Amino acid sequence: MDRCIVLVDAGYLLGAAASLLAGEPSRSRITVDHPALIQGLRDRAESDTERPLLRIYWFDGAPDRVPQPEHRRLRVMPRVTVRLGALTRSDGRWAQKGVDAAMHAELTELARNRACSDVVLVTGDGDLLPGMMAAKEHGVAVHLWAVQAADGDYNQSEDLVAEADERRVLDRTWITRAVRAKEFGGVCAPQPAPRPEIAAILSAPLPDSGLGSGAERHSGLTSAAERPPSDEGEHTQAEAERDGAQERVPAPKGVPTPKDLAALRAPGHQPAPQPPSATLRWSSDKGWVDRPTAEPPDAASMPTLAQLTTAEQRWADREEDITTVGGDPYEVGQVFARRWMERLGDQGNLQKLSGMYPRVPHRIDGELLRYAARFGLLAHKDDQIDEHDRYAIRAGFWREVDVRTTAEHAPAGE
Repeated sequence: MDRCIVLVDAGYLLGAAASLLAGEPSRSRITVDHPALIQGLRDRAESDTERPLLRIYWFDGAPDRVPQPEHRRLRVMPRVTVRLGALTRSDGRWAQKGVDAAMHAELTELARNRACSDVVLVTGDGDLLPGMMAAKEHGVAVHLWAVQAADGDYNQSEDLVAEADERRVLDRTWITRAVRAKEFGGVCAPQPAPRPEIAAILSAPLPDSGLGSGAERHSGLTSAAERPPSDEGEHTQAEAERDGAQERVPAPKGVPTPKDLAALRAPGHQPAPQPPSATLRWSSDKGWVDRPTAEPPDAASMPTLAQLTTAEQRWADREEDITTVGGDPYEVGQVFARRWMERLGDQGNLQKLSGMYPRVPHRIDGELLRYAARFGLLAHKDDQIDEHDRYAIRAGFWREVDVRTTAEHAPAGE
């Protein structure tokens, strides 16, 4: 068949791009415009091989092989197929498992079935050498692409370079059309000032009855996306950076949850001495805000999205999630808010909701976080949504609410 196929080792491509643009191979140091990157790969492959593109295979690792937001965006693009291997952590470093084997199997199968005349490999791993040799034996021309190395040296196996029929280098100019280094001059939300009284609350002893042990409270699937979405206490420990180089520091067993703290104040329990100014705080799109002692009565009467959604709508929502929603945290909040507002019969609830800003009502927020968990936003092996992702989810939610309420109050004709 006179057509070309591109096989991309995403770990190599994006890791090398991060090294080139940000000085270190961590993919969290770069921002990727995936549609532009895919289009760039297609145009370059068709130009170099002088063959029309059949398909781009994108090979990457993911925790437990669960598609992450970027994989969801990629797999619904035309002519793109995503293949996922496992992503494991060892000695403080992330490592892909099964990606090289999957690329080898795909390469040899495509060549054996004569599915293409030219294969473009974007990889640096010498483990693909047998697959490259097998493809050549089946009459397939193999084009090897490298990413310009940050130190000017090879970032590919020399055996691969020697065996390839053609070799090209994706230089800085080409890479920066779709990839740029992140600027880490700020954070997505202001960090809270030190609160000694919070530390005093966390150090208070728990009642012996009715609460269970710390191990029981933190075992199983009791995640932020499944239990009441209060963030106090759970994240007063050092937060992990999202660059993959540092693991999240789990809350030690025995740290009270907000439910535990409420029990400390329940009738019949003698609360431990604590500063009179002790105040729980809650993370919102504005950062950390003081949490009121009780929600407004109107919050309990607000319907959830599940209550407003018919079976037919539920199917349509799932279809949209799979085919068009990329899974970016901000986008997830927007999509959820849009559906909820479109199905509200009583628009008075929308005005009540606006008055509660910046805190999303308890019932709505819990449903929002459970929805976000579908998109692979749970931190690996922690079953909690990253703090920065929660900021972004709630920011997207409130942004959509603000757009709707502003439009409703705009004068006619505007």
